[in-house]
Amino acid sequence: MSKRILIALTSHATLGSTGRATGFYVGEAAVPWELLTAAGHQVDLVSVAGGVPPRDGEDPADPTQRRFLTDPRVAGQLADTPTPGQITPEDYDAILFAGGHGTMWDFPDNPGLARLARTIYERGGFVAAVCHGSAALVGLTLSDGSYLVAGKKVASFTNAEEAAVGLTDVVPFLLADRLEAQGATHIPADDFTAHVITDGRLITGQNPASARGVATALITALG
Repeated sequence: MSKRILIALTSHATLGSTGRATGFYVGEAAVPWELLTAAGHQVDLVSVAGGVPPRDGEDPADPTQRRFLTDPRVAGQLADTPTPGQITPEDYDAILFAGGHGTMWDFPDNPGLARLARTIYERGGFVAAVCHGSAALVGLTLSDGSYLVAGKKVASFTNAEEAAVGLTDVVPFLLADRLEAQGATHIPADDFTAHVITDGRLITGQNPASARGVATALITALG
């Protein structure tokens, strides 16, 4: 049975004060889109500020990214993504937060994204995140005021990986540390290896290499 999944993208385009560009990591949206679509599900896009979301990690030679960016329906959505406030969360069975360093600035404590995830989750749906997409889980509370991640095992970009890419002092906080401060058990794997954790209806992946695994786990969970 076809389900509807929302992929959320960052709208933040600058990497701190470095002068470098960032945005959503294209592969972390493209791979789940391709797998979910192939499984018969409908995928829609949303971004924090709406409009055209900034891109990072774009690889024109990658066939999955190329199919994603040139698909007429995707291209139409990327040209003018809706904001969270324009989305009816009851229409969706899952939300997947794609990563990219931009998420570290506009995903945490975001009321619009939190409303979408909370509603979907509390209606029995699924919340998934890849890499820095787990920043959307920071500050995300359920209706009873508890953190969604409290008492759950999660994966995200690790402190070691942040150090390896030289951005420990650029990002506003270390994602793994913040998730643990809100009650999660962060479980790291070796740097830049595929690593996915499913804990109930929460599915998280460590890094770009984990995008395929997150999508596969979500497909399984959707039934």
